[in-house]
Amino acid sequence: MKARALYLCALASLLALLGLLAAKPVRAQQPDPDPMGQNLFAPELVMQHQEAIGLSDEQRTYLKSEIRDAQLKFTEAQFKLQDEMEKMVALVKQPHIEEKDALAQLEKVLAIEREVKRLQVTLLVRIKNKLTPEQQAKLAAIRGNSNSK
Repeated sequence: MKARALYLCALASLLALLGLLAAKPVRAQQPDPDPMGQNLFAPELVMQHQEAIGLSDEQRTYLKSEIRDAQLKFTEAQFKLQDEMEKMVALVKQPHIEEKDALAQLEKVLAIEREVKRLQVTLLVRIKNKLTPEQQAKLAAIRGNSNSK
């Protein structure tokens, strides 16, 4: 039980550190709009509004297949990431951390995270490419209305 709590604490600390490294500098102004998010459509948004945008049976079948495949790959990557994070935690728990080993392990963790991001963008691009310009415009309007609420 103690080991599990220590593991979770170390994991949370490491993830927080990684988050700080990837974070943008804080600004007093409003954050910049997300250009990627503004131009791509989440699978949930598309499927939630499939009737409103007139999704065809062929499009629906294609999107369901792509989403299913992506979920499988995300799950596999999540298990790999968990395994590599456990190794990372074991390294940083030591009284003396071998810098070379820790950085090599960090590269493995970051490589998996990069692959997850790549899978996410691949899915989002495939979704957008399957939608007609009219469907994209309808989704953008729907998203705009939900963001202004």
